Amino acid sequence: MRIAVTGSIATDHLMTFPGRFADQLVADQLHTVSLSFLVDGLNVRRGGVAANICFGMGQLGTAPVLVGAAGADFDEYRAWLDRHGVDTGSVRISEVLHTARFVCTTDADHNQIGSFYTGAMSEARLIELQSVAERVGGLDLVLIGADDPEAMLRHTEECRSRKIPFAADFSQQIARMNGDEIRILLDGATYLFSNEYEKGLIESKTGWTEEEILSRVGHRVTTLGSRGVRIERAGEDPIEVGCPEEDAKVDPTGVGDAFRAGFLSGLSWGVGLERAAQIGCMLATLVIETLGTQEYTLRRAHFMDRFTKAYGDEAGAEVKAHLA
Repeated sequence: MRIAVTGSIATDHLMTFPGRFADQLVADQLHTVSLSFLVDGLNVRRGGVAANICFGMGQLGTAPVLVGAAGADFDEYRAWLDRHGVDTGSVRISEVLHTARFVCTTDADHNQIGSFYTGAMSEARLIELQSVAERVGGLDLVLIGADDPEAMLRHTEECRSRKIPFAADFSQQIARMNGDEIRILLDGATYLFSNEYEKGLIESKTGWTEEEILSRVGHRVTTLGSRGVRIERAGEDPIEVGCPEEDAKVDPTGVGDAFRAGFLSGLSWGVGLERAAQIGCMLATLVIETLGTQEYTLRRAHFMDRFTKAYGDEAGAEVKAHLA
């Protein structure tokens, strides 16, 4: 199964200020704020939902195709992804804009001041999926993740017109989309991904009931945080999968992306929905135990030991045949 993942490609520049922002603010001068903070630390991390998902799929050996836009500063990031099993040949490189970037400073009270530069992400709307399909020999599924909104709409319409199965995954972009846009993006999707809060927001914004949405998508996949995931399909009993036990809860950033990576890898291997969800939950657990979205290492034996402990010998044997 050949899977392409569209969405954002970005880097996060995270800094720490040892003091308190509040101590630097003068109440009657807030209309003319001009401040500079001397920070103690800087962490530069690779991110973006499409890149995170593809990294996880690459760790599982399923050779995902990354589709998105980046700047001329993408070379080092590209080399990292290539080295971890990601096909980056369909990433559009902007001639004038830098790769999207989140810059954030956190103070001693965990207050944050941040800025997000969309940069090259705005050119994702210029990418033609047909050219991607021709380059890789066809596409069996396209996940349409959070990206430039125009790109998300274009990719969705192209999948429909070319009859390419697609998965709708609005993620953080759902906050800025209206009901009409969300209806376009989900109608006819083979899979609809969201967390519990986003699930309610989708229903509120579209005005469609849960049953109406299920009638318009093949499968509705809802992540439930520490409780795992629920998969629903019209006229069938839901499938619910719990999470493996965590060794530690270090950083929840990127956990949802890791679940999608594991789930899509399971689909690529041809395992059932329950097994695919179990793979996704196991990979998500590895990410929550690690600081950063692409900083974990998937050691096959370790992964299989924990997976088998969580889901049983039969599940372990089936997954091991593919993971090996």
